[in-house]
Amino acid sequence: MKTLLIALNLAAALAVSSAAYAQQSLLPDPEIYEKDHFKQQCTEVEFSDGFVTHQDINNDGLVDVVVNEGEMTCDGTKGPQCDEDGCVYNFYLQVAEGGYFMIATAKTYGYDFVQRFGNKVLAMKMHPRFCDRPDGDPKTDPCVITTRVRGTKFVTISKK
Repeated sequence: MKTLLIALNLAAALAVSSAAYAQQSLLPDPEIYEKDHFKQQCTEVEFSDGFVTHQDINNDGLVDVVVNEGEMTCDGTKGPQCDEDGCVYNFYLQVAEGGYFMIATAKTYGYDFVQRFGNKVLAMKMHPRFCDRPDGDPKTDPCVITTRVRGTKFVTISKK
């Protein structure tokens, strides 16, 4: 009986500490978080309207956030980390309890949010080598990776 009580207390303590940790890592506003990051990195920074997109990316009815670092100008350079692989996109999910957490970062040319099999999915345009086409032309024949967000993970549906 005493062993069972100790085990239950330990389980309760772990659950509380895990919940507290998870809440500490939530961001109240990813847009402010990202903008503050670049304001610290750059002497002069500008954000275009396309820097942040608010949309439900995991079909749960909550509005999530996608940040496109290519829509930011740092010290006169637009999208300073953009290259032949595209620009960095950060995907944040909103949780019902309030707040957001980053689910993924992808270097991509962009994405479309499309309807497939009754759910909205992300069709990300990426360098052809991500579809095993190392010699493909990224401008005329990008790889399209279609993903669905299940829980807290991106699940690849197809690569073309």
